[in-house]
Amino acid sequence: MNVLVINAGSSSLKYQLFDMENETIIAKGNCDRIGIDGNLKHTPFLNDKPVFNDAIDLPTHAEAIQAVIEKLLSAEYGVITDLSEINAVGHRFVHGGPKFFNSVLIDDDVIKALEDCASLAPLHTPANLMGINACKSIMPGIPQVAVFDTAFHHTIPQFAYVYPIPYKYYENNHIRRYGFHGTSHRYVSTAAIEKLGGKAEGTKIVTCHLGNGASLAAIKDGYCIDTTMGVTPLEGVPMGTRSGSIDPTLIEIIAGIEGNLSIGDTLNILNKESGVLGVSGVSSDFRDVETSAGININDGSRLVGSEVNPRSKLALDIFNYQVAKYIGSYAAIMGGLDAIVFTAGVGENSPYTRMGVCKLLKGIGIEIDIVKNGFRGRSEFVDVTGEGSKVKVFVIPTDEELVIARDTVYIVGAETLE
Repeated sequence: MNVLVINAGSSSLKYQLFDMENETIIAKGNCDRIGIDGNLKHTPFLNDKPVFNDAIDLPTHAEAIQAVIEKLLSAEYGVITDLSEINAVGHRFVHGGPKFFNSVLIDDDVIKALEDCASLAPLHTPANLMGINACKSIMPGIPQVAVFDTAFHHTIPQFAYVYPIPYKYYENNHIRRYGFHGTSHRYVSTAAIEKLGGKAEGTKIVTCHLGNGASLAAIKDGYCIDTTMGVTPLEGVPMGTRSGSIDPTLIEIIAGIEGNLSIGDTLNILNKESGVLGVSGVSSDFRDVETSAGININDGSRLVGSEVNPRSKLALDIFNYQVAKYIGSYAAIMGGLDAIVFTAGVGENSPYTRMGVCKLLKGIGIEIDIVKNGFRGRSEFVDVTGEGSKVKVFVIPTDEELVIARDTVYIVGAETLE
């Protein structure tokens, strides 16, 4: 069974085509700058086919999907010979709102329900819907499945997801903690459980999805019981450009300082000009900030003789401190901790971040092996637990697309059996 996984953004569309018989990727790519000047990079993994990477006219997502299908079918770059070889399409959907706590087969009722909760994710939901509608138009009859970033967090108890604001906003407007990066937290927590012996019951894990967007999740007995992001991805730890959790009165204060900005303009500052970028003044890319702080990005060591930008150092210290603080609080509410998992772009590739976070957690018995930790860019599981540590420290590469493909197979297969 071949599954095409689609991740549609406002001006981009990433895709992977899986052969689910052996869970291998047979092609992947990215349509970039949709609606602007357009570019498609397509990489096939069969029969030594060449990579296509060139400008292409992509006025809408419909043309992007059409371009993807043409490349998958083409004699020069293709990996299939007929559209019928794509058995299903799985879509990453950022926000499932109050209704969708599991992956679902997409039909008109599902689309309507997603449109109704679009206000909860105005930057993401319209793009996700554009990808679905484009696939419906170009691949009619091929089943489509929506897999939600928020779904894994539906097991969070009510006292952890209801905000202490007037209850009517939860009751009438569905304002609550939803959490994000669920497919990633789900994938790496499952992998960690396997490394801990394969039995979810009794395990206590904190998964740290640390990238330009970052969130942590407390996983007890295999279920999420809390997570750092909230009704939007702005809450939680500081990120590449997002502030993370702050005193909400800052919205009014910043608006006044900047000359009575609108709420939207102020939130734009908190979403796009804050976090590591805002403090360092250098970049939202942790590699740039670490280099500016005099750190060797490959092993986390100090670059001897290099100049240290104090604001870059401060930005990294703030980030590491906030991550460690959440890990400590999650260990407390779970009554202990068996493993910490680092994943995503920063978690998988920044030895400095992993080392900095774990150093702050020595007080609860966490030790990291500096030698084993001195790597970036590996594609396999690595145990970086230090000698004498009471808690395992794992680096596990995430694979959100594989989770989407697996759910798609499961949903389409269940529908077929009915």
